[in-house]
Amino acid sequence: MTDTHDETFRPARRIAAIGVSEILRIGATAARLKREGRPVIVLGAGEPDFDTPENVKEAAWRAIRAGATKYTALDGTADLKAAIAEKFRRDNALDFAPEEITVGAGAKQVIHNALMATLDEGDEVILAAPYWTSYADMVAIAGGVPVPIACREENGFRLDAADLERAITPRTRWLMLNSPSNPTGSAYGEAELRPILEVLKRHKQVWLMSDEIYEHLCYGNFVFRSAVSLAPELRARTLTINGVSKSYAMTGWRIGYGAGPRELIAAMAVVQSQSTSNPCSVSQAAAVEALTGPQQVVEERRLSFQRRRDLVVDGLNAIPGITCRRPEGAFYTYSSCAGLIGRKTPSGQVIDSDTAFCRYLLEEHDVAVVPGSVFGLAPFFRISYAAAESELRNAIDRIARAAAVLQ
Repeated sequence: MTDTHDETFRPARRIAAIGVSEILRIGATAARLKREGRPVIVLGAGEPDFDTPENVKEAAWRAIRAGATKYTALDGTADLKAAIAEKFRRDNALDFAPEEITVGAGAKQVIHNALMATLDEGDEVILAAPYWTSYADMVAIAGGVPVPIACREENGFRLDAADLERAITPRTRWLMLNSPSNPTGSAYGEAELRPILEVLKRHKQVWLMSDEIYEHLCYGNFVFRSAVSLAPELRARTLTINGVSKSYAMTGWRIGYGAGPRELIAAMAVVQSQSTSNPCSVSQAAAVEALTGPQQVVEERRLSFQRRRDLVVDGLNAIPGITCRRPEGAFYTYSSCAGLIGRKTPSGQVIDSDTAFCRYLLEEHDVAVVPGSVFGLAPFFRISYAAAESELRNAIDRIARAAAVLQ
């Protein structure tokens, strides 16, 4: 009998419409061009160019020598949970018990665990657009429906409370809020955050996922406030996300954490137990040192990022056709290229979108940046200024030349 089964691979419906992150794709293309000998400057990845602090690396070596290479507790060692609890007390005046803290292989896994643990098919998750690309895809994988709300540039790319009120339905389960933001660098001060929290107080079925991983990268006179510290009434339905990747330049160590109500944390542990189990034991030991050791390096690097921010913002605003808001935090700029849309390249190609402009920058001027359409709001492009100042200056010069020859 002939086997009539189709041998063609068929992906699960939950991922059929989802691709690999566009940011990773752009990075891969840039890497290929560099291997071919092109002098590409890559300003796409959200990764500090600094090295992990020496005391943190030494703590990892000590852990290895001490044999801390076995399985640990499912969602974080007691030492790391204690360090995280102390961090929340020190930085945010918040008290969390060990049962209210979870540790995963990066903040992304913590977010994924929360969505998998809480979303039923068709549940809605409100996203403030522009948003980190993975938010929408993780919601979709978990069976939820992403509901983006466009955040206007004139409002600092921040969510308006009235827009949030209109977007909430009986199916709304979460609001995901990132401050300071990837991709815009915008941040919510107390005045901007309180109206959002007031809306959530009135809609008791809506939980808040507050992604605060760029907390220590704030500039000028901006004062960071954790959402729960401003609205203790929402503590029972808020998950605060953080990690060591950005502030301590520990992206590859893959340690993120969350703090929230113990029932949620327990449900997230169920999800993690059937995926990775515990995060890397050595990375957890390193994270303890990062959170409890000397913090001066964080301040030194914050000041360096602030100088780079100003260099990039001033350089971009000097280019006709490009405008750039000065962000409060993170290490990104989100610039409008609306003034260049409709122009032609020397080869006759029309710049009809931010995607086309970014492709032109990469293919003809060797600068890799990310189009705003990837983040849910066009026509903009994101630059990560987590790069050496010399590279940033060179990149701005190239972008200026690229814009100048458009007809």
